[in-house]
Amino acid sequence: MLKITDLSLSFKDNQVLKNLNLTIDEGKINGIIGLNGSGKTTLLNSICQNLKPQHGTILWKNEPVHLQQIAYLETNNFFYKRITGNEYLRFFQQKEKIFDIEQWNSIFQLPLNKYVTSYSTGMKKKLAFLGILSLNRQILILDEPFNGLDLETNEILKQIIEQLHKNGKTIIVTSHILETLTGICSEIHYLNDGYIEETFRPNTYNQLSKVFDNLKVDLLKTLIEQL
Repeated sequence: MLKITDLSLSFKDNQVLKNLNLTIDEGKINGIIGLNGSGKTTLLNSICQNLKPQHGTILWKNEPVHLQQIAYLETNNFFYKRITGNEYLRFFQQKEKIFDIEQWNSIFQLPLNKYVTSYSTGMKKKLAFLGILSLNRQILILDEPFNGLDLETNEILKQIIEQLHKNGKTIIVTSHILETLTGICSEIHYLNDGYIEETFRPNTYNQLSKVFDNLKVDLLKTLIEQL
């Protein structure tokens, strides 16, 4: 079980996480939704130990969580300019020898001998996903993994996530596409103003459309205000 208790984090005078509490059962897929600025990425970075909260605990199986237990797919991934896809994956393969690059790439069909700078957004997303997948960690955190992917690859990605779940991985995924979450998640948590406002389960997923509609309206207002 991943248990987050009374998590608080501020940047100067801006309190991003406010006594946030969240429990995620081991071997389950949990979704997190929320408006931009609600604290999603800050929460994920806190779990990954990239940020140190001012207050609260993050425990995995009743022990402090460690980075070595987590594989984190960020929304925007960094690649060195002069590195090929093959070189990128072989760097990860040094840590997990059994990961078969060629076999996995038969699914995504990436031009691994070309520089990553020549890749499209979707191709970079697939390459980064293969990288974190190769680490074979207990906890997978996927921040907007479906962004930039075509419909076919979205379906493949969902199938992979579901199979990882069947193999006992604990998965946290965020998405702005409601259907990608309701089809795979055991629970979906609504993060609003720095804390988990509500948790939805499959029998209440029909209520999520209203929440999502409100998120879109709020996002539209924010964008218009920036004009």
